[in-house]
Amino acid sequence: MTDGKAQGEASDDATPKRKDGMDRRKFLKIAGIGAGAVAVLALGSGYLMNKIIPASQDPRLRGSSAQSWVMLIDLQKCDGCGACTLACQKAHYVPFNQQWIQVYTVTDDTGGTYHLPRPCFMCRNAPCAKVCPVGATYVDPDGIVLVDQTRCIGCRYCMAACPYNARSFNWLQPSYPPEALAHPYSPEDPYPVGKGVAMKCVFCAAMVRKGTLPECTRGCPMGAIYFGNEYDDAVTNSKGETIPFRSTLQTQGGFRWKEELGTDPRVYYLPARR
Repeated sequence: MTDGKAQGEASDDATPKRKDGMDRRKFLKIAGIGAGAVAVLALGSGYLMNKIIPASQDPRLRGSSAQSWVMLIDLQKCDGCGACTLACQKAHYVPFNQQWIQVYTVTDDTGGTYHLPRPCFMCRNAPCAKVCPVGATYVDPDGIVLVDQTRCIGCRYCMAACPYNARSFNWLQPSYPPEALAHPYSPEDPYPVGKGVAMKCVFCAAMVRKGTLPECTRGCPMGAIYFGNEYDDAVTNSKGETIPFRSTLQTQGGFRWKEELGTDPRVYYLPARR
């Protein structure tokens, strides 16, 4: 007769074991955890995200557009006052420690200095959109690169990929006045938002679709920032001056910052000295 201890050992031996000593039950448990992790990573795909967020509510599925927004900044007119930055921060309730459009002071090869405003460059070949694992950063049909903070997981891959340092991160919960808290959030008009998300210039997308110039353009007292629809071949500044887009670039030495990187930015400059 076999004693109780021997029976228990025989019962344990009835469970098949792998050569490395892992029994079937433990293996299935680990396999289940791995499958769950794969499912979570798959949430970044457009297919599954559209299962969670209905396509009718996804702003990136608006279809083709009759607009292709571009910005032209005349460095000869910019005096570095920073009014563009203040106008942007006020309109979008940008946190005090962020600047969606930053004005740099640049020293050229001759030792002279000039001022260079830097918004988001709205790259046609946007590296930030390519690296986002959940599709939070995307290029709108109008050509505007937007960030959906409801999808952003705070990984900051987009910030590392941007060669223009044009993104900020909410390390803290932004402080909003009551009127901002009452505002319905959208990627085109991105406030209010919480901490742990990436933010940047959006070309005032909600405004320009209604025929209004962006805040930085309207707020520039020098009329240095022009904005318009590339398809119309015309851009306009705060003084109501409308100029041809393509011919101005050709005749006045227009250029794009870090164009050699192949990002194909939508922000163009006229040189400080012509």
